Amino acid sequence: MKRILTCGVLAGMAALMAPRPAQAESILEVILNVIVDGGNSYNWQRVELPGTKCGNGSQYKFFMRRTASPNLLFFFEGGGACWDYDTCSGRAGVLGAANPNGISNDYMTQFTAKYVSPIVNGADPGLPLRSRKDLVTKDWNIVYMPYCTGDVHVGNRTATYVDTTGGQPPLTWQHNGYSNTLAAVNYAKSQLPSVNKLLVTGFSAGGTATAAGYYFVRRGINPVRGYYLNDSGPIFPAPNTTYHSRSLHTQIRASWALDSVFGTLPATFDRNDFGSINRMVALEFPGDQIAYTGYTRDYNYSRFSYERFLTPNDKESVLGYWDEDEDNMVAQFNGHSNTSYFIPYERQINDSHCSTIITFIGAHACQRMEKKRYWWEYLEWPLGQTYKCYSEFLPMETFLSRFINNNTRTRIHEPVNRYNAEDPGMQIVGPLINAALDG
Repeated sequence: MKRILTCGVLAGMAALMAPRPAQAESILEVILNVIVDGGNSYNWQRVELPGTKCGNGSQYKFFMRRTASPNLLFFFEGGGACWDYDTCSGRAGVLGAANPNGISNDYMTQFTAKYVSPIVNGADPGLPLRSRKDLVTKDWNIVYMPYCTGDVHVGNRTATYVDTTGGQPPLTWQHNGYSNTLAAVNYAKSQLPSVNKLLVTGFSAGGTATAAGYYFVRRGINPVRGYYLNDSGPIFPAPNTTYHSRSLHTQIRASWALDSVFGTLPATFDRNDFGSINRMVALEFPGDQIAYTGYTRDYNYSRFSYERFLTPNDKESVLGYWDEDEDNMVAQFNGHSNTSYFIPYERQINDSHCSTIITFIGAHACQRMEKKRYWWEYLEWPLGQTYKCYSEFLPMETFLSRFINNNTRTRIHEPVNRYNAEDPGMQIVGPLINAALDG
């Protein structure tokens, strides 16, 4: 149902967004319940298995939704990464790892699990002047993997991190993501022995987990057809030290003991180039569909990738490194017939980080998004929009349908443009969603 965002509603939301730390979680839900006709109220089954644990040593919990569908969504939650005291303890804030205190029993009723993924919720939520749209994953079985190990769900090491300020005792941290993932895969296989379509996906660190863990999930579930969608967690090619992501890969290789994990991958993976994992998956599963989505102006994951490793590290330099690495990955994908990419330029939500979170508004791509060519085009609605798509204008929901329902390859790497920045709907909705995400 379409809803009009009235001045009164806007005023009410503005009042709600006044700082009230004690009520932060409820304010988030009020804002999103007003502007987003989304969320889920599934009957989740909580699963706790021996040997699975969060970074702080507490019991790891993942969640399943069972339906009559023959298809399975295996979803990796995102939320940063860690390899030292500040990032693992929670002191580093947004540049650290999510859920340093573990996963609560009611986790699936909280903000991230309830609202963040339209793919999990089976619908792109309704927004002002925008109808709710069912997605291809509606009514699928789901394995939902919360994130609490700081290792993109594939670490395999117990580490001790020292507080360099001397203010706190050393922190023992369980990078147990690999064991957690394998345990969940084995459990899912026991519950769903015959899966038709398997979609492995996740956002941010969960996107990285999709790339790093797809081989293990795919082999364990053994579906009829497999689909891999990495949202904004790219593992860029980095065969030597001249590549921008090499320093990050070197850091996590040691911190998370990744040789013990990646050493079990087939020979098509090169342990000296973590980015070869994209090639490995494409080659090992030629009948599967492999896809990446993310924004060229992503200023979240790019900060993780370069800010602590490269100089200069101002915003434009960081985005420049990202742009070069993104081009390298696109070239890599172009070498395989079963790979797709859906890369819009920017979105004024979450620093252009993640194209499948909260809402698909602004999550569209056009290969020929260009400045308007003729004076009369500037009279077209909406006034003030100086960019126009001169090829197919492809929304995320259409991309997903073609990808999963039709096994269709799509390759769009959008050029520099300000289409979303000039969009009047984005100018209203973007700040509201950012306020909710910022808490």
